Amino acid sequence: YTRFLDPKKFQELTSQTSGELSGIGIRLEVNELTQALRVVEPIENSPAHKANIKSGDRVLAIDGQSTKGMSLEQASALIRGEVGTSVTLEISREGTNSFDVKLTRTQIELPSVHYTLKQEAGMLVGYISVDEFSSHAAEQMRKAIKNLNEKNVDAYVLDLRNNPGGLLYASIEIARMWIESGTIVSTIDRVGGKQEYSANRTALSELPLAVLVNGNSASASEILTGALQDNQRAIVIGSPTFGKAVVQSVHSLSDGSGLAVTISRYYPPSGVDINHKGITPDIELNLSSEQKRLFNRKPEWRATKEDPQYQRAISALQNGIFWQGNQGQLVKPISIR
Repeated sequence: YTRFLDPKKFQELTSQTSGELSGIGIRLEVNELTQALRVVEPIENSPAHKANIKSGDRVLAIDGQSTKGMSLEQASALIRGEVGTSVTLEISREGTNSFDVKLTRTQIELPSVHYTLKQEAGMLVGYISVDEFSSHAAEQMRKAIKNLNEKNVDAYVLDLRNNPGGLLYASIEIARMWIESGTIVSTIDRVGGKQEYSANRTALSELPLAVLVNGNSASASEILTGALQDNQRAIVIGSPTFGKAVVQSVHSLSDGSGLAVTISRYYPPSGVDINHKGITPDIELNLSSEQKRLFNRKPEWRATKEDPQYQRAISALQNGIFWQGNQGQLVKPISIR
């Protein structure tokens, strides 16, 4: 997994792991039917949010350049820039004429953790999804759990699907919020040096927990999943994970490029080598091709009645099929096709 990163890829990686970028704080998508560049949502307290840019707005031009036929990557590259510089968007909003908005770029903290309260057949469920394990992910997770605890939720669903990983320590800190005691992960470096990371009795919740994973859940996602599964703290549902069981160190080079160098391998509490194998869910349930398309292209489809993996998690929580401490019995794996 050691690899060279050109300047563009290196910048993308550092933005992901830092959880920050210089921009205006806006999530965009390209509409499948019209190919129009559309605002999904502005990030709270960002320049876009303060300028009253709304979900559903269409971006017609960026600094005078038409977005017709423009890819999401091209649009993002035009919108990002140095802190303090400005960018002008031409916005089209239903019921109004198009108008220009001039925005000053600033350092944006990207939300890695998203959460909401869901009413599911008599249960209050705290649904938490994690995009990646950035430097801000742990503090965002802490806030999510505390806020949902105050709502008196009955159970939690933690969605790690399509989460490519991130920082080792972020995954360990988050595991400690769910696990009161026990090993979280062990690493072994190139010379055989072993380091073990454990829970430290600072868990924020002991409520029933279901974890959703898929083939794109990798690296730090697998550290958290393995810790929760092996400590019998959660039931894991979905497709087998990616299988990237290495720890890497990132180094910048003088020309803006960088290197991601493998420095050790990690093992879940069970000691099983998951590299190139992944973690097998307790309940294996694969999405159809059409469901995968909806999952990847329509974020609003996730965690709804149309999402079979989420619905299976709710069913497991309702029926008491979950790990909690040393209680609960589950013959695994169960395969549902």
